[in-house]
Amino acid sequence: MSLGEPLVELQAAPAGLDVEIRSVALLDPEDPPIAHPGELVLAIGARGRAAFPALRVAGRDGAAAVAVKLDTPGQAAALSETAVEAGVALLSVRGEARWDQVDAIARAALEDAPPGRAGEGMEEGDLFSLAQTTAILTGGIVSIEDTANRVLAYSRSADHDEVDDLRRLSILGWQGPEPYLAHLREWGVFQRLRTSDDVITIESHAELGIRRRLAVAIRSGDRQLGTIWVQEGSTPLTERSDQALLGAARVAALHLVRRRRELSADLTLTRTLTAGLLEGSTGPQPLASHLALDAFRPAAVLGFSYGAAEATGPELTRAEVTNLISVHTAARHRAALVTEADHRIYVLLPQLPRSIDIGTLRGWGQDIADAARRHLGLSLRGSVGCIVPGLGEVPESRREADRILDAMVHVDVSTTVAALPDIQAEVLVSEMLALITARPDMRDPRLTAVVAHDARHQGQLAESILAYLNAFGDVRAAAAQLHVHPNTLRYRIRRAEQLTGLDLSRPDQRLLAMLQLRLPPDA
Repeated sequence: MSLGEPLVELQAAPAGLDVEIRSVALLDPEDPPIAHPGELVLAIGARGRAAFPALRVAGRDGAAAVAVKLDTPGQAAALSETAVEAGVALLSVRGEARWDQVDAIARAALEDAPPGRAGEGMEEGDLFSLAQTTAILTGGIVSIEDTANRVLAYSRSADHDEVDDLRRLSILGWQGPEPYLAHLREWGVFQRLRTSDDVITIESHAELGIRRRLAVAIRSGDRQLGTIWVQEGSTPLTERSDQALLGAARVAALHLVRRRRELSADLTLTRTLTAGLLEGSTGPQPLASHLALDAFRPAAVLGFSYGAAEATGPELTRAEVTNLISVHTAARHRAALVTEADHRIYVLLPQLPRSIDIGTLRGWGQDIADAARRHLGLSLRGSVGCIVPGLGEVPESRREADRILDAMVHVDVSTTVAALPDIQAEVLVSEMLALITARPDMRDPRLTAVVAHDARHQGQLAESILAYLNAFGDVRAAAAQLHVHPNTLRYRIRRAEQLTGLDLSRPDQRLLAMLQLRLPPDA
């Protein structure tokens, strides 16, 4: 398996370079050190001496390697010594790199790796091996990107001085830097890649820190799937680089088509299992086994719904908002899962840190709602379900998220994203209203008569009673809210009592009126 520069650097390899890595694990700083045979352990947040326990446990349990970030170059010697004593390889990760990026690239390299020992051959779909082979055939430094300019795989380079700023920034940022992408658009490179199968040459630009490059589109029929880039190093590219690059693009196309099919099938299964868990029709184990999740770590559910007018919007809008939610939640929690059900979008957050709180999740939800308003012009309502101890209790968190969203529809709530403690009273009132709606026999017929009178005569008696009660009987305050004279309001209250026999001096009748008059007129 190869991560290569500029992401990681090998600091110690006491068992040599042929140790097989079979899986990748994230070690949360709050969890006790644990490892399994053949794992690459990403020690998040453990710097300097804080990484010693992870190294010792990894060596004891047979892990293949541990990756850490170094605060200072001087830490490498002490950590390397401990790694050698423990018998486990040590990798140092560049400080600018994101842990989720290292994790994703490591897993992608593992998924692409052919069975058996490294070096025994390359299967057709191995992107990292394909990048390395293309680098050998062209004499250059290779990266393979998708159509969004995200790096999918890249070749190793023994000489760091050969790597220009663009390649270094692209891999560290997992995407081409925007200023350079703007130059490529200006030079017409992307347009040519979209419309041509030819190898394109981009000359060096020393003022931009960019060396000469070749690029070719990865294509399936008329559809572009990605691009292969070859950067010239300290020596010129080989004479037949163009021919090698065309062949590599065709092999890469086979891989990406296959991967898309596999990802589509895998995504369908993941969504089915996620929806089943949220509904309570499927237990936690199928999803946990499918995605290698810890079913006994904290979890929670976020819920989102559109405004009433937007719920019937075009399919494109629904896809856009789902994608927006997916991107924002994935940026904050790598294991986040997004699915749709009953015109709502749910985010399942498994394997949450044990220290996380509702306030943090509310902040994530608010960021999503703000982004939807800013970028899509949509008004999202969001809810935060309770944090539960494991996947088995996820339906409880989903039910709480739904209770909150239901309340946001039926009662006046000032916030766009809420947890139950924020609007406990509003949720309970909403549920009482739902009960009264479903049970007409629980309604006071005198209040029903007031609403019916208003409907026949286009009156405002019901509205006036409710405003009066909401103002604790303060006639002037209620009249100001209704924009009428206080005497007009007094007349309406008397008129309602005379017509129906109501007696609003009685507390029980006032309480029932405050609830029943909140029902929509057609309830």
